[in-house]
Amino acid sequence: MKKRYLITAIFLANVALMAQTQKKSPPTPPLARPKLVVGIVVDQMRYDYLYRFYDKYSEGGFKRLLNGGFNCRNNHYHYALTVTAAGHAAIYTGSIPAINGIVGNDWYDTYTDKSVYCVEDTTVKIVGSTNTSAGKMSPRNLLTSTVTDQLRIANNFRSKTIGVAIKDRGSILPAGHTATGAYWYDSKTGNWVTSTFYANELPKWASDFNARKLPAEYTKNGWKTLLPIESYIESTPDDQPYETKLAGAAKPVFPYELVGQAGSAFGAVTSTPWGNTMTKDMAIAALKGENLGKGKDTDFLAISFSTPDRIGHAFGPNSVEQEDIYLRLDLEFADLLSTLDAWVGKDNYTVFLSADHGAMDVPAFWQEHKLPAGLIDVNVLYATLKKALNDTFGDGKYIVGSENYQLYFNKSLLKEKKISQETAYQVVREALLPMPGIADVINLKSLHTADLNSYQLELYKNNVNVKRSGDVQIVVQSGWFAGDGIGTDHGTPHNYDTHVPFVLYGWGVKQGETLRRTTIADIAPTLSALLHILPPSGNVGNPVMEALR
Repeated sequence: MKKRYLITAIFLANVALMAQTQKKSPPTPPLARPKLVVGIVVDQMRYDYLYRFYDKYSEGGFKRLLNGGFNCRNNHYHYALTVTAAGHAAIYTGSIPAINGIVGNDWYDTYTDKSVYCVEDTTVKIVGSTNTSAGKMSPRNLLTSTVTDQLRIANNFRSKTIGVAIKDRGSILPAGHTATGAYWYDSKTGNWVTSTFYANELPKWASDFNARKLPAEYTKNGWKTLLPIESYIESTPDDQPYETKLAGAAKPVFPYELVGQAGSAFGAVTSTPWGNTMTKDMAIAALKGENLGKGKDTDFLAISFSTPDRIGHAFGPNSVEQEDIYLRLDLEFADLLSTLDAWVGKDNYTVFLSADHGAMDVPAFWQEHKLPAGLIDVNVLYATLKKALNDTFGDGKYIVGSENYQLYFNKSLLKEKKISQETAYQVVREALLPMPGIADVINLKSLHTADLNSYQLELYKNNVNVKRSGDVQIVVQSGWFAGDGIGTDHGTPHNYDTHVPFVLYGWGVKQGETLRRTTIADIAPTLSALLHILPPSGNVGNPVMEALR
């Protein structure tokens, strides 16, 4: 009996001790997340720009991100056709064009027999301008969710997600389907606009920003080099024959006196460093106007700097203009990061930096230095194509569309003439393959039979969406693209187009770097892991876990 009482006493004492311990245990803290995520995509930023101009960057911009963040130094696109819309979609969906449907900036719809722009939407109207053509846009052509969508879903739509870019596609695709707002620039009126997909009127902060008429103010200053021009030793001498002349300029040389009339200033600003200034200022206006980072849930601000692409196309990667715009972009980054420090607190936000594609050097520049490069004459290509098809099958319009180095067959005509697609493809291949600059011509409807090397074949497979992609793919030789000899281009599976930055910085990010190969598809799942949310619906990437604390 005494033994029983002793056991009971010990049991009751343990229960009391456990109860006392539980009372003293502090409550479990809420799940830690940053107050704000800022996604920065620079249009046409090759990886080497991080280091090519490194010694001239300020301490507060690119250097701050590189030295205080985590740098994936071997980051590449995981599909072949590297263009703006596909790049933005891949970054934010963690997916590939084959799945998310954004196979290019444009594609040909064989069901409706018309060309489709990536974010066009005839069911919506413009908001913020009388220029109706600039605003019939939405993300409806994007077939998967984005990391910004998943963030909103995860907190039952309490957070805010905002997209800002000069280019509509650079704003709309990152902001996602569930965005609080997406804003892009109308160069005809100088206004930042949106569409009725998001709202029936601009928020007051956006209207107030437009009312400041900043494009005319920016361009009054013209465009002079930030530093003495003789110090731009990373670039070719100014005034090369393969550079574009800006509107009103007699030569492509500094300084540029930008046109002073208000209407022309609206467009001119997008092709000068002031386009980056305007984008940053609009992003900060959105940050403060929407009170981002001030609520209980994580908000997301997606910014795309579109202007470097315009400069890159016009002048090329080795131009003084390109160097100057990156030196000035560095200062815009420094200002943006300083603003974020003051607004949400230095340790309360996460930033990532990437690019939608890279760019080839100007072929003429390579040729000067005995490197293999050249231009494909589009007129000769189509003339050769037309002659071969007409000579073989009789007169007819056998090609109805051409986008992204892809050809779309007129399937109804082929059916009418009882011509198999394989037969038509063989005629196209035999005609085009001898042309300089064309490495291969492949049948996208039977990729499994292609003799293309396994590395590039995988990239092209990742690009093919059977409802939106073409029938024949022209594979260009490294160092070549279709052009007229002025400026440069992108859109190929070659290293200069695929190798772009991926830098993480701020809350939840370790300091360091990796040379392990990562892909653009890894960005969205890395952010999802950081935020403890489900990755986007079409995700194929993997988190860069070594970058996260």
